Amino acid sequence: MMKKALAIVTAALCVCGFSGCGSKTYKDGTYTARSAEYISDDGTEDGNGYGEVEITVSGGSISEVSFKTYELDGTLKDEDYGKEDGEIKNKDFYNKAQRARSACDNYASQLKAKGSLDEVDAVSGATVNFSEFKEAVTAALKQAEE
Repeated sequence: MMKKALAIVTAALCVCGFSGCGSKTYKDGTYTARSAEYISDDGTEDGNGYGEVEITVSGGSISEVSFKTYELDGTLKDEDYGKEDGEIKNKDFYNKAQRARSACDNYASQLKAKGSLDEVDAVSGATVNFSEFKEAVTAALKQAEE
């Protein structure tokens, strides 16, 4: 009888593990958090900055997500990110910078669709942004925990 009870409890725990039993629920609201500043170790200013996420929770679930990255001076990394003096002087660098910038939207849409940071996949060429995203999301969701 004890073995049967143990088997039932084990099966229930497995089902909960796969179906999300015990997963965190969040308070409805909008939460904003930012990552620590990233400073490259190669002595250049390429890629330096931080990320900021805004997460809206509705009905206990993530309903909206935005993620943006900024230069250390607070300048938004936008369509001009990677340009020098307003011009594309190094096309490879500009393209790399823009791929990293577009990954921000990818990370945000993945989190919104999947509802879990553990299920968001990194984008090749945007791993610093991914680290910043994970750090900021973790901080924002900590604010939303019930």
